[in-house]
Amino acid sequence: MNAYADLLRTPGVARIITAQLLARFPGGMISLGFLLHLEKIFDSYGAAGLVLAATSAGQALSGPLTSRWMGVWGMRPVLILTTSVSTVALITVALAPLPLWGYVLAGLVAGLSNPPIQPAVRTIYPKMVNSRQLTPLFSLDASAQEIIWVAGPVVVTFIGTQVSTVAGILTAVAFLVGGGLLFIASPEVGQVRIPRSKRRFGVVLAKPPVLLSTVTGFLLIGSCAAIETGVVATFGDHGPEAGFVLAIWAISSFAGGLAFGHIPVGPWALARRMFVVFVGATLAIFAWEFWSLSLLLVIAGLCIAPALAVMFAIVSASVKFSDTAEAYGWIGTGQLIGAAAGAAIAGFVIDAIGPDGGIMVGAIFALVGFLVPTIFHRAHPDLRGRDASPIPDTEPVPVQPS
Repeated sequence: MNAYADLLRTPGVARIITAQLLARFPGGMISLGFLLHLEKIFDSYGAAGLVLAATSAGQALSGPLTSRWMGVWGMRPVLILTTSVSTVALITVALAPLPLWGYVLAGLVAGLSNPPIQPAVRTIYPKMVNSRQLTPLFSLDASAQEIIWVAGPVVVTFIGTQVSTVAGILTAVAFLVGGGLLFIASPEVGQVRIPRSKRRFGVVLAKPPVLLSTVTGFLLIGSCAAIETGVVATFGDHGPEAGFVLAIWAISSFAGGLAFGHIPVGPWALARRMFVVFVGATLAIFAWEFWSLSLLLVIAGLCIAPALAVMFAIVSASVKFSDTAEAYGWIGTGQLIGAAAGAAIAGFVIDAIGPDGGIMVGAIFALVGFLVPTIFHRAHPDLRGRDASPIPDTEPVPVQPS
């Protein structure tokens, strides 16, 4: 805990973590917010899944591209533009009476305009702390991200079931606007300049650690989203039980990130963490009531944040600084698509076989998420005793003839 205390005493770190957490909080709310809202309108999880698929398609197209734009036009202009467009699209889904194709189109626009907060903040981090503090900072950030992915659904589920589904989506909009303005106003956003990358768009994805982290992140967050959908379907949409289960899960993930964040990152680190997630998700299939489900999801939650921290660290140590924003853009895209895909697939399976189907989908995602880093462990760098900072960009130095 001393390492985390030192981090939070570093000038600007606590402020930038808080600002980016608030700005990114809608990422953990939109999938379930759309699911609750559209299932209520169309009486079909499948119809809601189509809108989620359109949203994820937009995020897939825009994530790495808007991240790369920050190296061309700067962070603030890109963040202001995307936040503004995304706000309008989300309000449209919440308030406008539309046919299904209209909601699909609005969801696509919301995905295309998803603000690249995650790539921006992870590009800023190495400029705020020394190399010794960077890995603990990634662990702290991963724990914060789990608040987004696991506690975000708690908030939107509680508001969506106890107030209204419209209020749930509008709450996400409030976080987007308020947190986005706070993050955009942070001095570091204006001070850190991302060099223009000299590589072609998409080349960074060919880096084995980037591709490994993108695929595994997709599977991990897809597992979380499917389980969340299964929990909501298990307890229905008229009581707070689902929110309490997800809150317990969030606490376990946050605690795991802080407790295991100091463990050295070896070549099997990601596979080991994903195995624990898989075991917990599989056991949760056999839960029979509130407390058994909560306890078994605690097992899965303990290694969610540590797995994410490993992904951030191995990417940071494997790419040049000018490529970090785009690399994290690909990872963020993988996670966002995973969230939407996991919820959408779980929705169709729940329609077919019942609430347990959502948790089964989550366990399958987690199984594949364990197998990928196990089979491709050679793509996983060994960071034990190594600096996790990005590779510096260098330029040829002209030499005068003697």
